[in-house]
Amino acid sequence: MFRFASLGSGSRGNATIVEAGSTRIMLDCGFSETRFRKRLAQRQLEPSQIDAILVTHEHSDHINGVGAVARKHDIPVYMTRGTAAQEKHGKLSELNFIDVHDRFSINDIEIQAYPVPHDAREPVQFVFGDGAQRLGILTDVGSSTQHIIDTLSGCDALILECNHDVKMLAKGPYPPHLKERVGGRFGHLSNKQAGNLLASLDTSSLQHIVAAHISEKNNTEDMACAALAEALSCAEGEIILAEQEQGLDWLTIN
Repeated sequence: MFRFASLGSGSRGNATIVEAGSTRIMLDCGFSETRFRKRLAQRQLEPSQIDAILVTHEHSDHINGVGAVARKHDIPVYMTRGTAAQEKHGKLSELNFIDVHDRFSINDIEIQAYPVPHDAREPVQFVFGDGAQRLGILTDVGSSTQHIIDTLSGCDALILECNHDVKMLAKGPYPPHLKERVGGRFGHLSNKQAGNLLASLDTSSLQHIVAAHISEKNNTEDMACAALAEALSCAEGEIILAEQEQGLDWLTIN
């Protein structure tokens, strides 16, 4: 079985679980160790069942809990040297460095790393596979690239950032410098950008599309779903949401 779930997605914490065969990998952990355990239990898992933690970049909503969780539960961690250089994770018993173009495996799960434009030291996103199906994940990216399009085309499932609505961001409560950062080419994808990216992909094999990392102040779930539904020419109800508090329950890729 190849499946995935989210423990939460948004500016207050992110973590995604990918499972294939007897292997389970967690992508990022922006939650405290206590919240991690509680949210993991909601997905019928225990910390001892996590085989590795992969980290996309050093921003707090993605890395805050990595060190505590890895140390307490003796879980190997994988990240780029640029991310590791920020030292926001503390001392780790097992730290594995990866390159932004690496292709490697952790037990039953195949992993393809790929670089993204984001305002971090050496950010990376990932495609996960079981040898037959592929799950592409793209959050925390300010603009699309041809390499991103090539990497995500043909995936069987996608988790795609729909961070903000441009008008809501412009009129919202953020100070000017933060608005400029979020909306810049190294910030986060707007609904329109996410829709345009999705429309440019080969989606002929797509079973699941998940809207993620939705801003609580500069977006709405309805607008995010509408943008992705328009790109796929499908009903808005077919778009799945990864929420900040509820996360996303298990989805199986057939």
